[in-house]
Amino acid sequence: MHSDLIIIGAGPGGYETAYEAARAGLTVTLFEGSNLGGTCLNMGCIPTKCLCKNAEVVSQFKESEIFGIDDFTFSLNFNKVMERKDNVIATLREGVASMMKAAKVNVVNAFASFKDDRTLVADGEEYTADNIIIATGSVSKGLPIPGAEEPYVMDSTDMLSIDHIPESLTIIGGGVIGMEFASIFNSLGSKVTVIEFMKQILPPFDSDIAKRLKQSLSKKGIEIITGAAAKKIEQNEAYEIIVTYELKGVEKQVTSSDLLMAVGRAPRLKGLGLENTGIEYTKKGIVTDELMRTNVPNIYAIGDVTGKMMLAHVASFQGMRALHTILGKEDNIDFQVVPSSVFTVPECGMAGLTEAQCKEKGMSISTGTSFFRANGKALALGEPEGLCKLIFDSTTGCLIGAHIMGVQAADLAQQCADFITLGTTRQQMLDVIFGHPTVSEVILSAARNVK
Repeated sequence: MHSDLIIIGAGPGGYETAYEAARAGLTVTLFEGSNLGGTCLNMGCIPTKCLCKNAEVVSQFKESEIFGIDDFTFSLNFNKVMERKDNVIATLREGVASMMKAAKVNVVNAFASFKDDRTLVADGEEYTADNIIIATGSVSKGLPIPGAEEPYVMDSTDMLSIDHIPESLTIIGGGVIGMEFASIFNSLGSKVTVIEFMKQILPPFDSDIAKRLKQSLSKKGIEIITGAAAKKIEQNEAYEIIVTYELKGVEKQVTSSDLLMAVGRAPRLKGLGLENTGIEYTKKGIVTDELMRTNVPNIYAIGDVTGKMMLAHVASFQGMRALHTILGKEDNIDFQVVPSSVFTVPECGMAGLTEAQCKEKGMSISTGTSFFRANGKALALGEPEGLCKLIFDSTTGCLIGAHIMGVQAADLAQQCADFITLGTTRQQMLDVIFGHPTVSEVILSAARNVK
């Protein structure tokens, strides 16, 4: 079977590109060997956000006295928590299927692999296309340490299908995935310990935000051990899991009922048959240029499989870039400005450069900060914990970085990403009228407080 375009993988990058390509008049074949929606919808962004909401609600219930609600008691039905998550996934998955049907995308529910540079094979059938986009996503990584492959070691996918709230939970990895699960299960009642190899949690985030989040989560009872290297995982006779780690040259142990390995994700390359092609790739991902082209003409790669920025929204826009290239169009998508967030309680959001990155580049900068405890809306919401930090280029006056911890931080980071993308200066920001009372006023306050 021949199509104008073949897309391998139906995550956000795959299915959104398939939809837009079909709307542009191309015949499209979309391969997905698992569920429509990919990792993000089925085993990542969406299900974790469902659990984050449950954690938020439970946290508010625990603090009901603050809102004048006395003698309030509740019980948590974890089965219903997971059922709600599954229902949300099913609803969105059905929506993706409807999109594909409406656009007349040919969806093939099978894994596809390359027979050669021009031919794909799925369920014994051969498929060809004028252009091919690889969007196979990523898989959970583990550590090369004794015990890491044991069945009692869970990854993020396992955690999302867990049938109980762990009495105690050790998480190896203090990145976005690890910290979201730490916040979720701490709120739901687990005793949580996080072991992170780097000196700070959330390594990509600005250090001021990471430090403040660590303090906030530690106050909630989460033990966070940074600068620690996990060395061994084992189970004792009581079926408890023991993690041996090294901290400042000294070996220590932490014992828990459950264990999550959350040390990042790796490009999904296995089974793709790249060895049958001339496509350049390494274990870090498929190599592409800025137009998402591989070294083989008419073959593109987008999303996590490239190992660049492993974010669903990045995959979607990389898909748009690849499609525009195929259609001979130009665009102004700025991949240097990508908002990202972590849905802990409180949230964190960022866009643009961190202060450390600016220093590495030798840039002259000025910073401004504001605190949520001085924001009327945040106080009214009962969410006084938070910090907003803005970074401006001293030469141009433009906003180049925004780093926020607090209620609605993800949305505020998006607002700042808009400013950065448009090249907005501090003075121009000061001329923008912010509604009152809104949490977004922390952005205006930080801009006013630049030193």
